[in-house]
Order: sequence, then structure tokens, then C-alpha cells
Amino acid sequence: MATHLSLPEARRIALAAQGFGGRRAKQPKAEHLHSVLGRLGLFQIDSVNVLTRAHYLPAFSRLGHYDRTLLEQGAWGPRRYRRMFEYWAHEASLLPNDLHPLLRWRMARAERGEIGYKTLRQFAAEHRPEAERVLERIRAEGPLAAADFENGSSKSGWWEWSSTKHALEWLFWSGQITTATRRGSFGRVYDLPERVLPDAVLSLPTPDPVAAQCELIARSALALGVATTADLRDYFRLKPVEADHAIAAQVETGLLVPVRVEGWSQKAWMHRDACAPRQVCGAALLAPFDPLVWERSRAERLFGFRYRIEIYVPQDKRTHGYYVLPFLMDEALVARVDLKADRAGGVLLVQRVTLEPNANAETLPRLHAELARMAAWLGLGSVRLPQDA
Repeated sequence: MATHLSLPEARRIALAAQGFGGRRAKQPKAEHLHSVLGRLGLFQIDSVNVLTRAHYLPAFSRLGHYDRTLLEQGAWGPRRYRRMFEYWAHEASLLPNDLHPLLRWRMARAERGEIGYKTLRQFAAEHRPEAERVLERIRAEGPLAAADFENGSSKSGWWEWSSTKHALEWLFWSGQITTATRRGSFGRVYDLPERVLPDAVLSLPTPDPVAAQCELIARSALALGVATTADLRDYFRLKPVEADHAIAAQVETGLLVPVRVEGWSQKAWMHRDACAPRQVCGAALLAPFDPLVWERSRAERLFGFRYRIEIYVPQDKRTHGYYVLPFLMDEALVARVDLKADRAGGVLLVQRVTLEPNANAETLPRLHAELARMAAWLGLGSVRLPQDA
């Protein structure tokens, strides 16, 4: 029989599962960063740098002023320091090393040409010799970016990728190469996994796909706290055929507990170890790709917050701005803030603030404090607010 949860209870469970409401360390260290990554399961990568790249932001939202070089060393530093790897999980992502075995079934499917867009799948069949020549060159010469190959760089965007870039992406999807580092404007530099990832990662046993998918659902449930079937699938981008058997198995083991959430029409599940605090306190600016809000229908169900990214919307048609971060205050999303880092001027530009109907008198003072913390973290000397904020 399903347990009934009020919407505020479900919201608090979700916030606690996502790492909000805890006491922040005064000087977050590498172990704090990796604890956040372990809890969330991934940091979604995005190259837009109008504020800072999105994969840095989830840790700031939960830890405060941490050293971004800790993430860079864990993701792209010397092999002995690697605590993360890049792969397709919830879009392109940085993942903790212990998830590598859980995604090898996806790599194997890509290698067989069973997943990916049409051009990518062709490299598993008729264009395989071309991909093998690209792989051989990396094996012989060491780390290479697409631009290091003749005609290997994009002409004017992803839709005009060269054949070599498609080959590199297939090799990456299939796990035959991985990201050694990032270069210049954040372009990937590829190398063989055995030259990038620690031996301890590569030697981890490979579970069968069914077991791996069951564990991915368990990780999703732990990160979400309470979730619908669609939420659980979405976290690691599992298809119904990959997720539904795993959800059923985790219900059978008792790891997933059936619940009914006030106002939700969908059946929902709660992780058996989910924390249900009496209240959640704190403030945080959230990346557009933060796992608390990346699934827009979930954000609307939990918070009554309708959120859309307007980066690709023409300027005169934007409602809230170009790079808009939701502002979390305690247990509610109470504002949206369009931000830009003016690095030359040393200023965090607040281009627009939009208050939600549930904002109260505390919202602006607490938002200003969080903006000041963000400016300091980004090495910016001041915050410039619009007159009405």
C-alpha cells in the first residue's frame, strides 16, 4: 500500500536528497566536492561561459565558496588524481569513477551501432575503417583534438561536423577513447582510456546490463529522494526497456517504496533511505542544468515553478533573460536572476531579477547575500544590480 506524502513533505525529501539544507564547510576541500558528486551522481557539462560553465555550479550551490581547480584536477588533471570521467549520462556529464562499469553496457551498444544518431551509427558498420584510422593515430601520437586532424574541426557549429569529428564522437560513445583534457574554448582532447583513467577504475568488474541498469535506478532514486517513473528514467537517460525492469526489481527488493504525492497524478517512488527533514533552510543560486531543476516538469510538480532556458530565444522574445538562474530560498524557488560575469571589469552583472508570486520580504536581502558570495567565488570585486532589485 502506498504511503501518502504532502507536497511540502515531498519537496523536503527531494531537497535533502539533493544535498540542500546541510551545514556548509568554511573551506570546502576535495572530499566535500567528491561527496557532492557522489550524492548527485553527475555534473552536467555545458560550454556556455557567460557566467561560468554550468558543471562548476552545482557544487557551489551546495558547498559555497569552493576552489574550482579541485574540480578541474579531479576531471582533467594527472591520471593519479582522476576522480571523474566524461561520458553521456544525463547529456554530456562528469561522473564519479565508480559509475564507469555501470555505463559499459551503453558503450557496448554504441560500439555495435545500436544507439546514437544515424551518422554516428554508421561508424560501427560501413565507416568503421575510418574510425579505426582515427583511433590508431591517437594510439600512436597521444592526445589529440578534432582540430589536430586534417579538416577535423567544425566549420561553424555541431551541425557541420566533419567526418573525423563524427568518428571521434562514435569512439567516445563506444568507450574506445575518453577525454584527456579540455583545450582553448573548452574543446575535448581525446586519448585512450588506459592512458587517462586510473587502473583501479578500468579493472572494476563489468556487471551485466540488467544489473547495471538496476544500480543506475538505485542511484537515481537516492539522488532524487522521491520520484515518478519518468523522473527515474530521465536521470541517466534510460529508455523504458532499460529502466522499467530495474524499477520493478528495486520495488521487489524494497529499495523503492511506493508513495502517493499530493497533487501528482503519476505513481511515485521513494528511496527507502531517503531523509525526511522537518524543514530545509538555506539559499542557493541554481545552474540551468542543476539536477534539482533540469527536468522541467518535475520542477513544476515540486515547486510550482515553470522554467525554460531562453539562450536560443531571440532577445526581444525572452521573458526572463539570457542566462537565468533560479533562486532557491529554504524550501521554495522564489526568484529568477539573469547573470553575466564581466571579467574585464571585475563585476557580476545582474541584468534582471524576476520575483515569483511566493517571494516574501526576505527574498531580496538573501538573494543579495548569495550574489555577493557568487561574485567572490568567481573572483569578481562587486555586484551590479538593476535599480529595481
